[in-house]
Amino acid sequence: MQNYKTEIKWGVIFMGVTLAWMLLERVVGLHSTHIDKHPTYTNFFSIVAIATFVFALRDKRQSDLGGNMTWKEGFLSGVIISAIIGVLSPLGQLITAYMISPDYFTNAISYGVQHGLTTQVEAEAYFNVKHYIVLSTISAPLMGIVTSAGVAFFVKSKAETTVPG
Repeated sequence: MQNYKTEIKWGVIFMGVTLAWMLLERVVGLHSTHIDKHPTYTNFFSIVAIATFVFALRDKRQSDLGGNMTWKEGFLSGVIISAIIGVLSPLGQLITAYMISPDYFTNAISYGVQHGLTTQVEAEAYFNVKHYIVLSTISAPLMGIVTSAGVAFFVKSKAETTVPG
């Protein structure tokens, strides 16, 4: 467990950043008044997510690896952080759905149906806590793994070494 202290820390930080972003979306009206703009502006979270992974892997390199990190070490650290994010995702969805933005699903369903984007049945099947928990538990770690691969490339500090065979 001690070996993964940095990854656990950054998995929890990532969840906090995600919840803060959800609160920001709600406060600026992306979950209500400006729900029509939500699909576009929610994508800006990817910038925040990538930045968080950069900070996490830089922390790993400095705190745990003495300032030297290969791509593989960075990637593996990112994969562990991604797994932790996946484990925490259901809790994050519950907090978002019941505390931060309890009207989001109702608003999203109403908007989709009123604007002819979906049927009531399809909207209700998609915009609900259970579906979002499943979706985030799968997609968050997958996106984290992809992000880790790229970020580790830029954060690495030493070349991979090969053993002559």
